[in-house]
Amino acid sequence: MASDAAARALTEGPGPGPGPAAGGEVTARAGGGRLSLAEVAHNKRIISGTGLVVLLGLFCFAGPLLYHTNQVHVNLNIINDPPGPGHPLGTDQYGIDVLGQLMAGGQSSLELAFAVGIGSTVLGALYGAMSGVIGGFGDAILMRIIDTLLAVPTFILLIIVASMYTLSLETIILILTLLSWPDVARLVRGQVLALRTREFSQAAVGMGATRRWILIRHMVPNTLGIVLVNATFGLADAIYALSALSFLGLGPPPPFTDWGTMLTNGVNNLFNEYWWQVYPPMIALVLVVLAFRQIGDALTDIVNGGQTGAIFQRKRRRFGWVPLSTRPE
Repeated sequence: MASDAAARALTEGPGPGPGPAAGGEVTARAGGGRLSLAEVAHNKRIISGTGLVVLLGLFCFAGPLLYHTNQVHVNLNIINDPPGPGHPLGTDQYGIDVLGQLMAGGQSSLELAFAVGIGSTVLGALYGAMSGVIGGFGDAILMRIIDTLLAVPTFILLIIVASMYTLSLETIILILTLLSWPDVARLVRGQVLALRTREFSQAAVGMGATRRWILIRHMVPNTLGIVLVNATFGLADAIYALSALSFLGLGPPPPFTDWGTMLTNGVNNLFNEYWWQVYPPMIALVLVVLAFRQIGDALTDIVNGGQTGAIFQRKRRRFGWVPLSTRPE
C-alpha cells in the first residue's frame, strides 16, 4: 500500500489534484501558484502585450523588406529634413532616414533582449535547480558563487569595460547574460528547496530516483512559472541596459544603431526643434518595455493566484492593462 501511494504521488506531481489538467491543459507550479496555458491564453494583458511585441517585431524585421533606406552613407543634402514625402519621419543630422533607422535600431534592441533573456533564464534555472537538489555543502559553495556575482554592479561593469574596449553587440549580450543569470538561479533554488519537502519529491527519492532524474523530471518543470515571470522582466531590463549604455555614448560604434543611440543624437538637436529625432525612438522604447512589463505582471498575477493588488481590478477588467509593476522578489 505504501508503494502504491508513493507511485501515485510520483505520477501526479505536486499538489492535491491530478497531474495533467482536464482537456490536456499543461500546467506548472511555482511557489504554490499555478500557471496554466488556458489562463495565459485568455489573459487580456498577456494577449495585448504579446500582440504589441509581435507588431514591433514585424515592424523592425519585416519593415526594411518593404521600406528600403540607406543607413550607412551620409547625405548632406537632406540633413535634418522634417517629416514629408520620401521621409515619413524625417532625417537626422547625417541625412539618414529616421524611419529606417528606427527599424534597424529595433532589430538590435530586440535581438539583445531575447538573447539575454533566454540565455540568462536557461542558465540560471539549471544552476539554481541543481544547487537546490544537491543541498548541503555543495549547495553552500554554489550559492557563495551566486553571492559573489550578485555583488558585482552590472551597469558599472559595463561602463568600465566600454571605457577600456570597443564593445560590440555580441560582447554586451555576453556580459549581460553572465551577470543576469544569478537572480534567476537564486529564485529557482528557493523554489526547489520548497519542492524538496513535497510528497511527490519524497516519493521519487523513496522509489530510488537519482538526483539527475529528480532535477530534470520534477524540479525544472515545476519552477517554470517563476522562471517565465523573471524572463519577461529580464527582457525589459536588457533593453534598458543597452539603451542607457548607448545614451551615454558607450555603445557599439557606428554604423551600429539602437534606440538609445537615436535618443542621444535626438536630444542634442531637440532645442533646434528637430522633434522627429527624439519622439519616435522614445515612443518605441516605452512601448516595448511596457509590453514586456505587462506580460510579466500578468504572469505574476496568475502564478500568485490573482493577488497583484485590488485597486487596479476595475481598470484591469475594462482595459486589460495596469500600471508598470516592479520585479517580483
